[in-house]
Amino acid sequence: MEFKLNSEQETIQKMAREFADKEITPYSRELDEKEEFPWEILKKLHSVGLHDLAVPEEYGGPGIDSLSYSLIIEQIARGCAGVTVTSSANGNSLALYPLLIGGTKEQKQRFLPTICKEGKLVTFSLTEPNAGSDAAAITTTARKDGKHYIINGAKCFITNASYSHYHMVFANVIDGSGSKKPSVFMLESDMPGVTVGKKEKKMGLRCSDTAELFFEDVRVPEDNLIGKEGEGIRLAMKTLDMARPSVGAISLGIAQAAFEAAVAYSKTRVQFGRPICKNQGIQFMLADMATQIEAARLLVYQASWLKDKFYKDGTPFTKKAAFAKVFASDVAMKVTTDAVQIFGGYGYTREFLVEKYMRDAKIMQIFEGSNQIQRIVIAAQILA
Repeated sequence: MEFKLNSEQETIQKMAREFADKEITPYSRELDEKEEFPWEILKKLHSVGLHDLAVPEEYGGPGIDSLSYSLIIEQIARGCAGVTVTSSANGNSLALYPLLIGGTKEQKQRFLPTICKEGKLVTFSLTEPNAGSDAAAITTTARKDGKHYIINGAKCFITNASYSHYHMVFANVIDGSGSKKPSVFMLESDMPGVTVGKKEKKMGLRCSDTAELFFEDVRVPEDNLIGKEGEGIRLAMKTLDMARPSVGAISLGIAQAAFEAAVAYSKTRVQFGRPICKNQGIQFMLADMATQIEAARLLVYQASWLKDKFYKDGTPFTKKAAFAKVFASDVAMKVTTDAVQIFGGYGYTREFLVEKYMRDAKIMQIFEGSNQIQRIVIAAQILA
């Protein structure tokens, strides 16, 4: 057991950090204020090979290991979590996993090279108004019609919905008896009947697009069914397993940025004739923040390493992925809250970024399986 990055991973980490410092952090406040979709930054991420990180080389992706791409995600999120979620919801940690896990070689070859080469976006369209944590409660339907499926339904809280070229849509295949088989389909955004609805006004991640999607009699070729009929829930749950280390990595990046800001501010803010970092109360807060971040980092890195083991030999990692997501996101919320406290009144203003970090951190406890759901997952694993 060796707790050390190899030279290639250290290089990747340094590259991502430098990119974030130069190309993301200086613009994060403006993107947040304007709620502006970060197209230019996405193009730059794509041009330097920091996009579609989960895709293997044979299909046009970078083909890096899971730990390396958690290192990248952590550093990009240190610059702006909204930018990171916009990128990671695509081919870094979410939308493409059903295809990577359940798709045929022909399907992967049909979709992935184009997506990677042209920097196209894909949504993970699972959530519905009445189906959040309860994914099995989806009501979107798919009826077989010859060599097509006819899809009808609505989705909500879909990342990149307004700008994506493809939608990974979960729907119930309804057969002649009326029984439901949860399944997943790859739809193109310009298919007749696909429309984008209301864009959400969010507390955080404001530059990341979140909107509704509607499907009205959308004719989808049967070749666009990913996996088999009835495999939708399995693919959704496995996708979320695969994505959770990345949520942990984003949480790490947010927490690290807030911690660094708090340390720097505590050295320059003078009260009662000395910097506030000389006060034991502030020192203890900073020490706890550093300890919590490091503990979360170890969990995220371990889960990322186990994810690669799963790819190689099927090693289970569901429990560790849930550990990483729940702990790192809770740490991000705690650390960002404490950073605002250290900044005092200034932390509550938009003059400094710590209030943004706090707003961005909150969603990490909610999406891709709320932290209450993570605890149910963990309990099921330890009681099995």
